[in-house]
Amino acid sequence: MRVPLSWLREYVDLPAEVTGRDVAEKLIRAGLEVETVEESDLSGPLVVGTVLTYENEPQKNGKTIRWCSLDIGKDEPQWVVCGAHNFEVGDLVVVVLPGAVLPGGFAISARKTYGHVSNGMICSSSELGLGDDGTHGIVVLEPGEAQPGDDAIELLSLRDDVLDIAVTPDRGYCLSIRGVAREAATAYGVPLKDPAGVALDGDQKGGYPVRIEDEHGCDVFVARTVTGIDPDATSPRWMQKRLLASGMRPISIAVDITNYVMLELGNPIHGYDKNLLSGEIVVRRAQPGEKLVTLDDQTRELGPEDLLITDGSGPIGLAGVMGGATTELSPTTRDVVIEAAHFDPIVIARTSRRHKLSTEGSKRWERTVDPSLPRYAAQRVANLLRDLAGGTIEPAETLIDVHRLPEPVTFRADHAARVAGAPITVEETVRHLESVGCTVVPAEPGARPALLAAGVHATALVVEPRSGAAATGTAGEPGPAAVGGGAPVGGEHTAHGVAALAGDALLTVTPPSWRPDLRDPNDFAEEVIRLFGYDNVPSVLPPAPGGQGLTVSQTRRRRIATALVGAGLTEVVSYPFAGDADFDAMGLPADDPRRTTVKLVNPLSDEEPSMQTTLLATLLRTAERNVGRGNTDLAIFQTGLVFLPKAETKPAPLPSVAQRPSDAEIKSLYDALPDQPLHLGVVLTGARTPAGWWGKAQPAAWSDAVQIARVVANAVGVEPVVRNVEVAPWHPGRCAELSVGGKVVGHAGELHPKVCQAFGLPARSGAVELDLDALITAAPSSVTAEPFSSYPVAKEDVALIVPADAAAAEVEAALVEGAGTLLESIRLFDLYTGEQIGAGKKSLAFALRFRAPDRTLKENEVADARQAAVQVAVDRFGAVQRVG
Repeated sequence: MRVPLSWLREYVDLPAEVTGRDVAEKLIRAGLEVETVEESDLSGPLVVGTVLTYENEPQKNGKTIRWCSLDIGKDEPQWVVCGAHNFEVGDLVVVVLPGAVLPGGFAISARKTYGHVSNGMICSSSELGLGDDGTHGIVVLEPGEAQPGDDAIELLSLRDDVLDIAVTPDRGYCLSIRGVAREAATAYGVPLKDPAGVALDGDQKGGYPVRIEDEHGCDVFVARTVTGIDPDATSPRWMQKRLLASGMRPISIAVDITNYVMLELGNPIHGYDKNLLSGEIVVRRAQPGEKLVTLDDQTRELGPEDLLITDGSGPIGLAGVMGGATTELSPTTRDVVIEAAHFDPIVIARTSRRHKLSTEGSKRWERTVDPSLPRYAAQRVANLLRDLAGGTIEPAETLIDVHRLPEPVTFRADHAARVAGAPITVEETVRHLESVGCTVVPAEPGARPALLAAGVHATALVVEPRSGAAATGTAGEPGPAAVGGGAPVGGEHTAHGVAALAGDALLTVTPPSWRPDLRDPNDFAEEVIRLFGYDNVPSVLPPAPGGQGLTVSQTRRRRIATALVGAGLTEVVSYPFAGDADFDAMGLPADDPRRTTVKLVNPLSDEEPSMQTTLLATLLRTAERNVGRGNTDLAIFQTGLVFLPKAETKPAPLPSVAQRPSDAEIKSLYDALPDQPLHLGVVLTGARTPAGWWGKAQPAAWSDAVQIARVVANAVGVEPVVRNVEVAPWHPGRCAELSVGGKVVGHAGELHPKVCQAFGLPARSGAVELDLDALITAAPSSVTAEPFSSYPVAKEDVALIVPADAAAAEVEAALVEGAGTLLESIRLFDLYTGEQIGAGKKSLAFALRFRAPDRTLKENEVADARQAAVQVAVDRFGAVQRVG
């Protein structure tokens, strides 16, 4: 939301010396996200001048220029060259003099052109940043509006700061000058001049006929008719300037007024050419086969979930999103029917997404709009059409209003103070709640028996709902001060005697109609705390209980991360979302369990609608971005949760916030959650070691990936069993399965060539994914230090010919089992395949080291242990000892 400071000042008495940056700082402290403050780059001298004389001088290029003399309040006239002709002698114009800078950084200097030295220029609306005034020429001021030499910057309010605010979904009311002005008035402690405070003069007998068939989608509809507007009227400069500063393009007087009121009040308005309407307006859902040509000239296929505005001819608008072309306001429109309604935010959001059509109106409806505003918004539009376009407001008004009033909420008076851990008094709590529009008055004791039964004993506060009908004006209609309810911003609070209440008193608060996000005690506590000031909330660290440190799991996870960093890897963090495109790129089969995911109701991206079931999906995308930016030598890892849906899961209940959930409710909440094991993912691409004077670069290989998996396992004190398997996304024959205690804990190896191609990675890139929870659980609870022997070691090497499909780790385990307690260590140091050992065979060479703790081993002891180790391998794998 772009907010011009001059527009904000119209409704809030800000101190004169306050700048846009000052206001932005205040609003940020109040919880709004002010992204930027655009400060005007316009600088003078820019003055008012009177045209004294001019001469038309035709040029060779066919253009006629005017050589003009101007009275700018000095002794001598100012001579300038002008290419526009929409002025006469005696007209007041805006003159920019040498040394000035116009919007956009356009510096002005005296220069020779068309045979004359032009000492400045006469300005058009676009050159001043005022938009197009319809004349396509220079600005001509009204007679008597100013005197020659007057400062035009001040006269036309040309220098203005603009605040660009990122409005969060719970602050939809701030998508308006009115909403931001309310926040600014609260921040500065000054009254708010409510722009919705217009007198209502509509007679609800008669009016344009309207019928609502879907009260869920539309619970308020107001129609006012203005006839006889001047189709040649143009929007005034001040309105065009504000629209442009707010990011909207001026179009025509009627359209500009509806857009202006939407920006001002936050209630989207739509206008219909009355002469193009056909009979009664009906609000209903779309019927099968219906179509609508919207204002962007696109034909929309309508569905039964679309809420429509229709007349006798059929659909004339997508409610809350965009109007139809058949009733569009045009340059010839003289009679306008004004629509100001209130639509359900979810209905509008779904329609907007279904048609991929996001508009200024739909953005506001999605974040909810004050349901008490439509009458005031319609009246404001009608008044402007009358005052600026010469229209006549018909007295009859159509009003259908079935919206529900906000529900009061009861909570302890010191709830905000207890949540924040800050000294917020009861009086401050009530004052802050009233400043945001809430109503707070004392209530009868026992108003909330459930709370009293829970141990809260005090006088309660109860309020009466205050919406558009809270205060009455003439003929029983809402008065201007009652729009939206609540106390005046910056005024005195209405809960007399509240300061005397104890902290455990009960407050029952009714939120204003423009704050649908205030529904439970913590919502109100957040409002009180943000106005109290987040920077006033003390930072207090909770005391750590003595004798406790990291858990065993935390210690092992840190040990794993330290080991990986020590091995040269870099940790990364990615979003935990995935989609079918990722699984397709990874080559996962259709029946792969990793394709069964937890779907998000409202995903950030339609391409990634699921929670990840494998870390490699997001980690490979991270590697792809790095490689795409030239960082091809990668060794990255990530730890994070994966989300594995259960076979049968009942929907989770929604417990009440009034009390602690029961044990059964808590259990059902946990039962509804997917399994969320902690995983580790690693991706290796390019060179594992760089090139240099010591030699060529060493590319990352499948063995590096397997070794990293071993490093992780060894960091928690386990030695995994490694065997070859075929699992996507790894290359067949170059994928290792790692298991501990007979349970598979992960895989490592070289990625499939098609996977590397799909993600744009270098060939033969490697990857690892391990279940850290399973690995940490399998690790021994304690480590026993082995005694050191000072006796000499006996070294023996064994080469065994085994079947090609025999896992080296299993052969090694067999040797360890057979060697007995004298074996100190074993290491595989050679793998050989070739014609000498036959097809389907491979040779594995192991280095065995024997040592006794209490003596020097004899030759026969070593030989017996070596032979026993070989025998187990022979029995288990049919191994043949290789000699020579």
